[in-house]
Amino acid sequence: MDQSVVLDAALISRYDKSGPRYTSYPTAPQFSEEFTADRYRHHARCSDPESPLSLYFHLPFCATVCFYCACTKVITNNRKRAQPYLQRLYREIALQGELYDGRCVDQLHWGGGTPTFLSAEQMRELMQATADHFPLRDDDQGEYSIEIDPREADEDTMQLLRELGFNRVSLGVQDFDAHVQRAVNRIQSEEQTRRVLQAARDCGFRSTSVDLIYGLPLQSVESFSVTLDKIVAASPDRISVFNYAHLPRLFKTQKQIAERQLPAAAEKLAILAHVIERLTDAGYVYIGMDHFARPDDELAIAQREGTLYRNFQGYATHASCDLVGMGMSAIGSVAECYSQNTRDIAAYCEHLDRDQLPIVRGVELSREDHVRRDAITRLMCDFSIHKPTFSARWEIDFDSYFARELGELLPMAEDGLVRLDEQAIEIQPVGRLLVRNVCMVFDSYLHSANGAQMFSRAI
Repeated sequence: MDQSVVLDAALISRYDKSGPRYTSYPTAPQFSEEFTADRYRHHARCSDPESPLSLYFHLPFCATVCFYCACTKVITNNRKRAQPYLQRLYREIALQGELYDGRCVDQLHWGGGTPTFLSAEQMRELMQATADHFPLRDDDQGEYSIEIDPREADEDTMQLLRELGFNRVSLGVQDFDAHVQRAVNRIQSEEQTRRVLQAARDCGFRSTSVDLIYGLPLQSVESFSVTLDKIVAASPDRISVFNYAHLPRLFKTQKQIAERQLPAAAEKLAILAHVIERLTDAGYVYIGMDHFARPDDELAIAQREGTLYRNFQGYATHASCDLVGMGMSAIGSVAECYSQNTRDIAAYCEHLDRDQLPIVRGVELSREDHVRRDAITRLMCDFSIHKPTFSARWEIDFDSYFARELGELLPMAEDGLVRLDEQAIEIQPVGRLLVRNVCMVFDSYLHSANGAQMFSRAI
């Protein structure tokens, strides 16, 4: 498939509006507190006992705060705070394990926060607690990944993680520029990053990924290009270049960022244009949204083969897995429902002290949700929908079912974002940066409420 992407500043200016990132459909604003842990248990028991699992663990602790961060986190220098949390997490693992007896774990991910905030002993305990209740795969079968802050890791850390079974690693960098680092309170040397990346390779990690952010204070095309060149020289398998969404009303730590220092819209767009040009020239393939990968990477291969998937961790290669989220704020996707744990650490601990799953909200999917989720997923992952295949899968007539949506796509077709014909909807290279806008046409909840106000802008 053609995986090129073209940036058209005029079109982006016209279409750049707030909207979901579609790591799920329905999206988080549709989650309700009427959904209970009992409903989750029902769906877990009704899920396919033959399908594998994907486990996500949220480890929220960070020693310092990064001002741009929108994650659920606990900022503390007191390492002792992790152990009481872990004791409750072990209990949650046991409760969840009872619902999925014998189902193997194809994917596992530790996110945060800073997972390597934990001590070596605690990391061993957590992986052992997981193995006690879930059958884990051998190294050549499972995809086990972890997010790393290079300031909280060294060669010994990477060796330990490899021994525990992790074979994929994602390193947070954001920007190497010293002025930008001070503005966002994340001081991280190039040497720290290079050392951890090299250690991952030396230890035999099968995939390395680096996270960058554009749109941070004091960034410019010139300054960010220096960081980009250094990352390309380091040659990770994947590079994610996230758009910074300044939403201080929702995320209090962002109030510490001086808005006057944020790059102007034109400069931010120019940074993105340079990112696309630099990474594609270096041989990386545009996967979608913020993600680039080498052509031989699993994501790029899955996209070419039409098996790419999207979940709460972003793009993934195992669409058949039920996702079990554990830890405060963790989100799961099991059978016909999404569920989310409480974001409050005290409430999380209280639930588990009573041997209760800490699920406080969620949503049960209707057939209509499934149909629209499939349409959105295919657009996000394949940049196209083949109408006859889709119609056969859902036993519908695509053009009749989505008559309103096809009408709304006509102006986008006239602008060159999409191509419409009897067989397919195809997002064109100039429309790929605006894939969220195309997907929003198929989002029935946006048509019934003003939900877009709480989302970030597309670019």
